[in-house]
Amino acid sequence: MKALFIGGTGTISTAISAKLLAEGHDLWLLNRGTRNDVLPPGANIIQADIGNEEDVACKLSGQTFDVVADFIAFTPQQLERDYRLFGGRTKQFIYISSASAYQTPPADYRIDEGTPLANPYWEYSRNKIAGEELLMKLYREEGFPVTIVRPSHTYSERSVPLGLHGPGGSYQVIKRMLEGKKVIIHGDGTSLWTMTHNRDFAEGFVGLMGNIHALGEAVQITSDETLTWNQIYQATADALGVELKAYYVSSEFIVASTPAQWDLRGALLGDKANSVVFDNTKLKRLVPGYTASIRFDQGVRMAVDYVLSHPECQTEDLEFDEWCDSVIEAQEEALARVRSGRKV
Repeated sequence: MKALFIGGTGTISTAISAKLLAEGHDLWLLNRGTRNDVLPPGANIIQADIGNEEDVACKLSGQTFDVVADFIAFTPQQLERDYRLFGGRTKQFIYISSASAYQTPPADYRIDEGTPLANPYWEYSRNKIAGEELLMKLYREEGFPVTIVRPSHTYSERSVPLGLHGPGGSYQVIKRMLEGKKVIIHGDGTSLWTMTHNRDFAEGFVGLMGNIHALGEAVQITSDETLTWNQIYQATADALGVELKAYYVSSEFIVASTPAQWDLRGALLGDKANSVVFDNTKLKRLVPGYTASIRFDQGVRMAVDYVLSHPECQTEDLEFDEWCDSVIEAQEEALARVRSGRKV
């Protein structure tokens, strides 16, 4: 199978690339070449900016593919460009959408591909929905061979996946745990969530590639393991070998108290604050034998070991650290005033 990935160096795509190359497929990566350290050996590299449509069209001249997958398209305009570039050039075009496109807040915590798409909290999700609608229209009216894939919270060993962190990533939360400091968990930690290791995701994704039964379909790929946020944070603390000092703050207060550029309204109220349990029946019908085999407690140990042994993954975020301290202090002061009988 000859496949072209637009991007190819992200959390999801690196695992898929590794699996395809291990199986002997002909993999091409189109990217700007800014992350050469994670480019897989054996892949054919087309160095270009997908935003420069004329240059990309020139570099792809005469090329056809069995599968083209765009991992970095976020808007309908970008997908219109992809249609111009790859219409008639591929047997299957895979668009990586997002499970955050599902109706928020959900009418039912059980999620499958029939769940309505609507997210008023997050522009990112609304753009993904618009992209899906455009591609399905092209499938119906022009025969563009589309498959839509909806990942949820997918992680790799390069970063510890958690519910709340600043722009610098999750390492600062890990550092707080190691220092014995309180760690903020949104809500009361009992809402349900799913973490999917990228190697498990790759199993499902590769099974959809070149699969004629996946054309014109939207498919979610997640683990079947459901966890509370309390379990997620406890498993992380266990992997670190430290006591978890959980501190609970409402999602609404978190969103109201953080800088707007952190965009936690979308990430929390439009996503992680809601309980979700994914039904992967459709994926297992399309990819017989698919199963996610890496439990979260196993995956998070791999991530913790990798991050703590690779200094380049240890990005401190002092602004987030200070914000955590100030929120905890403010909530404790408010509680003390209430308990003392004085007005807040």
